[in-house]
Amino acid sequence: MSRSLRRQILYSALFWSVGLFLGVGLLAAVLLIQHPVQHVAVYGTVRTHWHVLWVPVIVLLAAGLLQLRRALSPLDPLRMRLGAVRARTAVRIEGQYPSEIQPLVDDLNALLEHQEQAVRRAIAKAGDLAHGLKTPLAVLAHEAERARAAGHTELADRIVEQIDRMRRQLDYHLAHARAAASGAAGATASNVAEAVEALVRTMARIHAARPIAFDVSVGAAHVVRVQREDLDEMLGNLLDNACKWTRSTVRVSSETDGGDVLVVVEDDGPGVAAELREAILQRGVRADQAAPGWGFGLAITRELAEVYGGAIELGEARGGGLRVRLRLPAWERVGTPPRP
Repeated sequence: MSRSLRRQILYSALFWSVGLFLGVGLLAAVLLIQHPVQHVAVYGTVRTHWHVLWVPVIVLLAAGLLQLRRALSPLDPLRMRLGAVRARTAVRIEGQYPSEIQPLVDDLNALLEHQEQAVRRAIAKAGDLAHGLKTPLAVLAHEAERARAAGHTELADRIVEQIDRMRRQLDYHLAHARAAASGAAGATASNVAEAVEALVRTMARIHAARPIAFDVSVGAAHVVRVQREDLDEMLGNLLDNACKWTRSTVRVSSETDGGDVLVVVEDDGPGVAAELREAILQRGVRADQAAPGWGFGLAITRELAEVYGGAIELGEARGGGLRVRLRLPAWERVGTPPRP
């Protein structure tokens, strides 16, 4: 059964009150020593038992202090568990607390559960919406092919362009919604090297028509606090963009920076002008409007990184191409070992 915070503070106040009462009485007796003629009995007692009389005062004051610390001790683990929920490494506030605090903890857990259920319902509805739009888009694509076969090439191209735009919009918003759901449910540990190795093999097959060399230098121990699906989404977008624009080599490396892991993807292509780099990453600006050919990949990656408390930064690579630095929170930041 949880202890009562009110009762423990009352005990502490009682110890302090008795201790202070005895201390004040002892100090009053010390003052009476200055008049030994009128108070010979008090003078003799205090003078004889001077050190002994201070012992109960000190013991009571110390007991009151220890009791107060004991009463407030459950607040420290509560603060740590709230931090874990805020860091998305936990979805509930575990533990038993004093009876005055436990109702608040129960209400917070109920609120967290309600939020998680609401997010899951929203994600399910978004998935249903995306699935429902696939059939109309497929029909439109079929009609575009019929128009092309009938000689209406310009009309078919415009239809295909709009279909592609709608599909990218769906991918963009679904990726962001999935990341929000992952954050609400608590992220898991994902190994960066494993994700990069799998994606490099995939990119090598996708871009097999071009002789692209991959220079991978990723730490095997670098683990981030991100759902694996979202890590693959972010790194896949960066690697795909790099493969599209590189001339010969794509470099992938990682390093630690405080409590974060930095994943760097570089290419030796034409790069992106500095003013366009800022526009690409500006919130609310679509990447395909800022720099033709870049699609929604960087925008999706930026949104996913921000959901997990990370960031993305564009710069110039060593060979003059584009360098993308993806910053993600390391799993070790929260002091919890990765889940198998």
